[in-house]
Amino acid sequence: QVQLVESGGGLVQAGGSLKLSCAASGIFFRVYGLGWYRQAVGKQRELVARITSGGSTNYADSVKGRFTISRDNAKNTVYLQMNSLKPEDTAVYYCNAIWASGDYWGQGTPVTVSS
Repeated sequence: QVQLVESGGGLVQAGGSLKLSCAASGIFFRVYGLGWYRQAVGKQRELVARITSGGSTNYADSVKGRFTISRDNAKNTVYLQMNSLKPEDTAVYYCNAIWASGDYWGQGTPVTVSS
C-alpha cells in the first residue's frame, strides 16, 4: 500500500520559516519524481516545486529564491524548506510522487501565514 504522509505545517508570521516533510512508503522511492503542490481556498491546486529522480529542481516563480525542495532517498522523504513566508503562501500543501507506474498524493498539511 502506497502512503505519502506530510508533516510540518502550521501557523507562522510573515517573514518566518517552515520546513515540510513528506515520508513515503510502498514505492521504490528513488525512481520517482517528487513535487510539492498547494491549494488555497477558492483556488486551483498549483505546483510549488518539483525534484526529479536525478535531483534536478524547478520552482514556481512566486517561490523562487524563498523555497527549497530536497530529497533524501535513504529516508524515503522529500522536504520543502520555506523561508520569507508571505500571507499569500497560505494554503494546504500536498506532496506528490509520480513515475510510470503510478501517481500518488498525500493528504495535505495546512500552512497559514499571518500578516
